[in-house]
Amino acid sequence: MKLASKLLDAFRALLPSFNLPGKRSLIRLSGRPPNYETPPSLLGSPITRNESFFVRYHLPIVPKVNANGWRLKIGGDGAKVAASLSLEELKGLPATEITAVCECSGNQRHYYTPLAPGVQWGHGAVGCARWKGARLKDVLKKAGLGKETIEIAFEGGDEDPSGGKPSYIKSIPLVKALEETTLIAYEMNGEPLPHWNGFPARIVIPGWTATYWVKQLRSITAMTKPCENFWMKDDYRVPLGRFSGETFDSQKGETDTAITSLLINSLVTSHEDNSKVRAGRPFTLSGIAWDCGHGIDRVEISRDGGKSWIPAKLGEDFGRYSFRPFSFTSGVLSAGNHSFLIRATNKQGESQPITPILNPGGYHYNAIQSLIFTAV
Repeated sequence: MKLASKLLDAFRALLPSFNLPGKRSLIRLSGRPPNYETPPSLLGSPITRNESFFVRYHLPIVPKVNANGWRLKIGGDGAKVAASLSLEELKGLPATEITAVCECSGNQRHYYTPLAPGVQWGHGAVGCARWKGARLKDVLKKAGLGKETIEIAFEGGDEDPSGGKPSYIKSIPLVKALEETTLIAYEMNGEPLPHWNGFPARIVIPGWTATYWVKQLRSITAMTKPCENFWMKDDYRVPLGRFSGETFDSQKGETDTAITSLLINSLVTSHEDNSKVRAGRPFTLSGIAWDCGHGIDRVEISRDGGKSWIPAKLGEDFGRYSFRPFSFTSGVLSAGNHSFLIRATNKQGESQPITPILNPGGYHYNAIQSLIFTAV
C-alpha cells in the first residue's frame, strides 16, 4: 500500500464513532451531508440491525417528513394521468417483503491506489435488511404508462439550501422498474423505515447499487427520454465494458455508462487486519459474502498467497440478494505472522479479483481481502 493510503488508514483509525439519533457506534465520515459507515464488527449477522445500518446522503439537509402530510406524486411525459398516494394508500397496495443487500457504489473506495475522489468509505457502506413495501409496478399502474416510456425517475428528499447541487434524482430502465422485486419500501426489518434510512418511503432495487435506492421519496416520473441530470450523466458512471452486470442502454455514452449491478464481494467481520490471536491453537474467522443476486456458491481461504484454496463453511441462505455468512477454522498456528486471503465466488462462476478494476469514480471495489494475523 502506498504512503498516501497508509496515512489515510491512520487518519481513519482516529475517526470517532458517533451516535446519530436512533443509531449506534457508526463511523462519521461527514456531517453535512450525513455519511456514516458501519464498523465491520456490526456486520457479522446476515441481517443488519436498523440501528447499525450505514447512512449515505448527497445533499446537506435531510428534512424530517411528517407521514400524515406526505404524498407520493406520480407523473411525467410517459404517464397517462397524474396521480398521488398517501402513505396509507401505499400500504393498501399488495405488499412484498424481500431480504436484500444495500451497498453504496463507493463502498471500500478508501482502498483504491491511487486514491479516488469522493467519500473515503472503508468496508462499512453496506448492509442487509428485510425490506417490505409495494411493488413499483403496482404504483405505476395508478398513472398508467405510455408506450414511449423508457425510464422511471425518482426524486429524493435531501436538500441543498445553497442551490449548489441539484435535487437528487435517479432513473432506472423501465424493464427494471417493472420487475417483481423492485419496491417502494416503507418497512425495514419489521419496523417503519428509520429517518436516516429513508422514512417514510424509499426505492429498493435488489442487486443494484444503492445510488438508485432513493430515500425520502418525493416523486416518480415516467420519462420518454433519458434522464440527463448531474446524478445520471456526470456522476456514478463507470468505463464502458469494464464491469459485469446489467446494461442500461439509454444511459450508455461513447466511453462510459451508468453503474448498475453489485459485484461479487466478501468481508471478514470477526477480526481486523493485524489482529492478535492465540498461538498453539486453531482460531475461527467469520464473515459475509454477497453479489447481485446470482447467489454465493463458495467462499475460500488461502494461507499461501493464493497458490491453494480451502473452502470455508457457508451459513444459512436468506435469499439470493442477501448476505451469505461463512466461517473458517484454521489449523494450529505457530507463533508469528500468518497471512490469509479470502475469496468469494458466485453461482455464475464470477470470483473476486486479486486487484480491483481502476475507474475514475472509485466505484465497485471488490478485490480479495488480505489479512495478517499475529499468533502470540
